[in-house]
Amino acid sequence: MSEITSNVEFAHRIHEHEHEGHDEHPPDRRHEWVAIAEAIVLAAVAIATAWSGYQAAKWDALSAEQYALHGQTVSQSQEKTTVSGQYRLYDVTTFNAWMLARAGGNKELMQFYERRFRPEFRIAFDDWMKLDPINNPNAPPGPGLMPSFKDPYAEEAAAIAKQAKAHFEKAVASRYTGDQYVKVTVLLATVLLLTALSQRFKPFGPRATVVVIAFVLLSFGAYHLVQLPRL
Repeated sequence: MSEITSNVEFAHRIHEHEHEGHDEHPPDRRHEWVAIAEAIVLAAVAIATAWSGYQAAKWDALSAEQYALHGQTVSQSQEKTTVSGQYRLYDVTTFNAWMLARAGGNKELMQFYERRFRPEFRIAFDDWMKLDPINNPNAPPGPGLMPSFKDPYAEEAAAIAKQAKAHFEKAVASRYTGDQYVKVTVLLATVLLLTALSQRFKPFGPRATVVVIAFVLLSFGAYHLVQLPRL
């Protein structure tokens, strides 16, 4: 915001400088019209600069917030993925133990492991057993590959990862929009410079030419301000 304040102060000083020589050398009507145009340009630049700087700060803040949310959701997704991997390892371990018990003909031990299957794995296990996997070569290698097997932690991790991606994309877009507002602010500073230079010219022609250029640049900057998204 210091940059905006300095631009406004600069515009005020230009306006004061414009009136310093009026008592000694009163301008003709053409110079009066140019002076009015300069005042309009300065007023418009002051308002547009303040608005552009305000929007740039708001979009930068939004970008920082989205980057923070991205990092938070990525961490949550990784936690869910880790838990999912741990449970899958548990499923594999208990199922392998059940297979060994079955190979040894120990039905009591088989039932022991079956009682310790996770609910999600038990559903897939029952469906897998209905396919007679021992004698059916077309059956999946294990319950974990059955369509009925669901891993809620993996699904939750995927959903959170999708949110993280959305936060990252919004952060990048917000940063880009903020940069566009900064570019407009720089363009408006150029308009201030040209307006100051115009008042250094005594002849009407060069002064009016510089004011016209400043007005064109101001119109260009105002167009972009209108086109850019706002918060």
